[in-house]
Amino acid sequence: MKKNLRFIWLLLKLKISHLMVFRFSFFGAFFADGVLFLVQLLTFSIIYGQVDTIGNWNRGQMLIFIGTFSMINGLNMMIYFFGLLSIPQKIREGGLDLYITKPGNTLLRLTFESINLGSAPLILLSGGIIAYGVSMLHTVVTLPLVLGYAVMVLLMTLLYYDMELILRTLPFFVLSDNAINRLEGEMLDLNFKIPGVLFKGGFKVIFYFVLPYGIMATVPTQLLSGVLTPLGLVHALGVVVVFTAFALWFWKFGLRHYKSASS
Repeated sequence: MKKNLRFIWLLLKLKISHLMVFRFSFFGAFFADGVLFLVQLLTFSIIYGQVDTIGNWNRGQMLIFIGTFSMINGLNMMIYFFGLLSIPQKIREGGLDLYITKPGNTLLRLTFESINLGSAPLILLSGGIIAYGVSMLHTVVTLPLVLGYAVMVLLMTLLYYDMELILRTLPFFVLSDNAINRLEGEMLDLNFKIPGVLFKGGFKVIFYFVLPYGIMATVPTQLLSGVLTPLGLVHALGVVVVFTAFALWFWKFGLRHYKSASS
């Protein structure tokens, strides 16, 4: 564990050194994420600007939901998105050989080699939206509540990672990942606009159990607004455990079926 943390810290220092030389990459990412953040706010104002409640949720909860989804996405973009994004290409072109033959954990290197600090401001902006949403709820904010929310956001970020890893492991077995990318984009777009509490029937089964994008921003919002039930908490924790275990197993299973460029 200490060895892995030391390795991650080394990658982070290398990334910071790179940014000091190529500052444009930082500001380019900051500009792109800033535009994304404005689009998210615009989407919120268009969809929810004319109503005070959506289902059982009020405007404050919806703001927390939008901010939470944006924060999870910001963490995703900053920490592991670009590393995982390159996996299908490395599988197709044999670039994965270089990672497999190097000492250390292959997945760890792929995950953290493309840390993007330019997305950090998006996380701060998202925090501002969340704080504004909390102020609209008139909720008494306590340290345990903030810590619980922060832990839940990190767990949902891990779940987001699990889903990305699973989808980017599929190219071990299929030739094209275009359909996979489209599926992921559609699922994220839908679950960004609609909180999970609004899904019913088959949609709830899909987005709470099969493709659990529906709980990623919903559960932290419920926790922070004081409406998360014990059953909802247990379900969220169970989903994270199951999908993390499956993602790691599926990745190892894919590696065993990898045909290197030298074979």
